[in-house]
Amino acid sequence: MIDFQKASVFKLSPCRVEDVLGSISPLIIPGEEVVAAFKSVRDFVAFTTKRLIAVNVQGITGKKRDFTSLPYAKVQAFSVETAGTFDLDAELELWFSGLGKVRLEFKGSSDVTELSRMIAHYAL
Repeated sequence: MIDFQKASVFKLSPCRVEDVLGSISPLIIPGEEVVAAFKSVRDFVAFTTKRLIAVNVQGITGKKRDFTSLPYAKVQAFSVETAGTFDLDAELELWFSGLGKVRLEFKGSSDVTELSRMIAHYAL
């Protein structure tokens, strides 16, 4: 899902946390909560109180999954581009120590400003 070479991801749409919680609940540690989730066709990302979890659903059946955990503690900088009048998509770019830039593209109905506020709260 996240191509670390090109630093991009498919366009994401908001979804209910409950829709992805079953897949990532084994990864959640005590005291960590999932606060937002976004899906593309099959892949998804979840924002928790401690990290971003990206899930790449693989194969025809979708049973094989690649989980990538990106802790906010490793965020060195981030950038937000909100949706406009004609460009309805929004972007969130995160620079991780030792990894580089990760770019998430969201469909217009996503509140990236609130995501950036949450990341600032946990990363700063």
